[in-house]
Amino acid sequence: MQTVETPNAPLAAGHYAQATVWNDLIFVSGQLPIDPVTKEKLTGSIDEQTRQVLENVKAILDAAGSDLAHVLKTTVYIADIALWDQVNAAYAGFFGEHKPARAVVPTNQLHYGFLIEIEAIAVRKAP
Repeated sequence: MQTVETPNAPLAAGHYAQATVWNDLIFVSGQLPIDPVTKEKLTGSIDEQTRQVLENVKAILDAAGSDLAHVLKTTVYIADIALWDQVNAAYAGFFGEHKPARAVVPTNQLHYGFLIEIEAIAVRKAP
């Protein structure tokens, strides 16, 4: 088992890894809409937050030897189910034709008042 750490995504702020790899499976920890360069917490529109979260997931997958086309499943936590249509549109735009399995979990509240958090499970690309 190995852990993944990249400066191209927000560094872990607690006792967890950005991702853990076991064999060819990559488990990406929940990502929040934080810009890894500026460290800015993006609290704007749900579209902006969703795109930043997915960019963070993508950066971690890249560091682990994978990409969005190899995502098997995501779990999407959203602060309000009323945001779902906007999240789904941004998510679909990011993944394109690839449709990983997905669960959506509406919550009352997320850390720092964010509207979205996404975790992912992927497989490494073949060498």
